[in-house]
Amino acid sequence: MKTSHRIAVSALLIGVLSLAGLAQAQTPAPAPAPAAAPAGPFSFFVTSKGLGKGADLGGLAGADAHCQKLAAAVGAGDKTWHAYLSTQPEEGKPAVNARDRIGAGPWFNVKGRLIANSVSHLHGDVHEEARIGNAVNWATALTEKGDPVKRAGDTPNEHDILTGSLPDGRAFATESPDRTCKNYTSSAADGAVQLGHFDRTGAVPTALSWNSAHPSRGCGQANLVSTGGAGLLYCFAAN
Repeated sequence: MKTSHRIAVSALLIGVLSLAGLAQAQTPAPAPAPAAAPAGPFSFFVTSKGLGKGADLGGLAGADAHCQKLAAAVGAGDKTWHAYLSTQPEEGKPAVNARDRIGAGPWFNVKGRLIANSVSHLHGDVHEEARIGNAVNWATALTEKGDPVKRAGDTPNEHDILTGSLPDGRAFATESPDRTCKNYTSSAADGAVQLGHFDRTGAVPTALSWNSAHPSRGCGQANLVSTGGAGLLYCFAAN
């Protein structure tokens, strides 16, 4: 190859490489991936099992003890766990609101997923919170073991969760029918306890409520099973 040709080829190669370098320099670097939301401390679960006696939980104390025992079995017994349950007035005792029993939040499931930031957020007390909603649903309302709960469409359906509560997390009014199976001491075939749907499924709008979908058809274990439940509870770390 003649010297003049070599010089021309070299110049061409230098030009190509220069253009390639310029293009690379002008190409913006890819944006960094967004940081994953930090996982929070385990403070909410659906019980992996009921007590087996229908809505007879031994009152609030028995329900709380059930939550505490299940939490302790997975290494979370150092927290104070309360069942999300309301009671109605009896023998001079005032009503108890479920929302007043569970601490201030925030609450996270066993995998660190945020459920709600506060009592207000959990219940949608203000318009913006109600619009956004809490994160109680079939994918996040896990048991203390991290297992999913059987939802509508599964066999058996166990989406009914005992709450005895209105949608705002408060007790039913004094003049209302009993919606707590005698404050969680009855397993009779009659009576009723208010139930929520953790998976937010159902044919009517109220059935979408995580904490107040419909009453049971009795207080016994068979009655709870017949409406799509197993006597399960929501448990919250109150401290």
